Amino acid sequence: MAGVALALIGFFAFIILRMSAPQMSPLFTDLTFEDSVAVVKDLERQTVPFELRHDGATILVPREQVPRLRMKLAESGLPKGGGVGYEIFDKSDALGATTFVQNMNKLRALEGELARTIRGIDRVSAARVHLVLPERPLFARDRAEASASIVLKVRGQLEASQVRAIRHLAASAVNGLKPERVSIVDEAGRLLADGANVGDTAGQADERQTAFERRMRDQVEGIVSSIVGPGRARVQVAADFDVNRVTQTSDRYDPEGRVLRSSQTREESAATDRQEGAVSVGNELPGANAQQQQQNANRDQSKKTEEIVNYEISRVTKTEVTEAGRVNRISVAVLVDGVYARDDKGELAYQARPQEELDRIGALVRSAIGFDQKRGDQVEIVNLRFAEAPTNIITEPSGFMSILHFTKDDIMRWSELGVLALLGIVVLMMVVRPLVRRALLPDTMLPALPPGIATAIAAGDVQAAVEAGATPEAIMGVPSSTSKMIDIAQVQGQVHAQSVQKVAELVEKNPHETVSIIRSWLHDAA
Repeated sequence: MAGVALALIGFFAFIILRMSAPQMSPLFTDLTFEDSVAVVKDLERQTVPFELRHDGATILVPREQVPRLRMKLAESGLPKGGGVGYEIFDKSDALGATTFVQNMNKLRALEGELARTIRGIDRVSAARVHLVLPERPLFARDRAEASASIVLKVRGQLEASQVRAIRHLAASAVNGLKPERVSIVDEAGRLLADGANVGDTAGQADERQTAFERRMRDQVEGIVSSIVGPGRARVQVAADFDVNRVTQTSDRYDPEGRVLRSSQTREESAATDRQEGAVSVGNELPGANAQQQQQNANRDQSKKTEEIVNYEISRVTKTEVTEAGRVNRISVAVLVDGVYARDDKGELAYQARPQEELDRIGALVRSAIGFDQKRGDQVEIVNLRFAEAPTNIITEPSGFMSILHFTKDDIMRWSELGVLALLGIVVLMMVVRPLVRRALLPDTMLPALPPGIATAIAAGDVQAAVEAGATPEAIMGVPSSTSKMIDIAQVQGQVHAQSVQKVAELVEKNPHETVSIIRSWLHDAA
């Protein structure tokens, strides 16, 4: 009882303290060490109760004070977000600051703002940016290029597209900075992006090829695994990429497609007289016309026509630029395991898959990768036994045993029903049965007894009931109000009867000793 009392007191004390304690809610999460120190110092100055979680990265305060504390801390510029941003110019004394100090503050602010922006990217928990912005000397033609170094603390692993996004983000925010001049390193020291390379075409081609092969492998493995089972297939994809950038220009002439450009026609006519004989006065005399006509018949005439026609022949100029990364050929190798089944001895037996099933798998793989025979694509499906056999083989029962095959849901359902049934039986046996027995026992037993025994038992006279021939079971069936008294009286009567019987036996066996004992009792009493 003392232990139960102490346990109850402790339990209620814990409940009271728990209910009376203020409910804590996160004020800020994912804080840097510097921001956590500044926020804790401000909370201590305001005498606000707080709790620290996750090594100070999360600060909990009473829920009703969260909005007021956030506004109060925002007024003080907290949290700063790890690093200094453009707020460095809010409280600076620009009148007494030198040019060097102003340039350094500008560089610090730019680095801090970039770090805050990069932390907004998924999987990036912390970032630190270092910028190198060389100044151009006077009277110098050559100028050193700007560069940047970024250290990231990531959760998991960044994808290649995210790394390129960070490089272009930094290059776009800084004047004169090229993406190729940005180096990125993670917290483990792995180089994610090299800023020393002048061009990154080869790196982009390798990333594109790797991403293409991974995507194809995932597609093929997903289809095959749905047929042969998880973990029972191995897929490898090799893609031949053309990393050369080709520019091709071609001119095509169509002789049938002529167009009249210009036309020029030239005609020439000429006449020449041929006279025979000498020139005399007779030729000029009247009557000499017949002779003149005869001479005109000997005159020569010529006509010349010249035509120049210029046609324009149709011409097509075609310039094709083939970017790097064109797929020349795809090779896919698929290794599938066989079928395992338990034999009569309960051991796993290996069976090879039929060729028809392998052909169907090959047809699905060809459709998934976009198989092109002219391109030289290859797909190989091989069925071999794996070195490690599956350990979770579940054989489906057949016949009568299939009726007794239960799933996990069935077992849980039957367990719940069993527990409920057990509780019901306990309630019936421990609660309902005694109540029913006590309610029905007086009415059923008394009429069944003879009138004299029933009257003696009801009056509590056990001796009369025994003399009337009542059995112990009938006497024990007395109502609960007199059952205890009857039990005690019955036990005492049995004890007295046994004692009297033993004394009588002693007196019969030893009469002389008995007489002497009685005489001594008489003298002692006198």
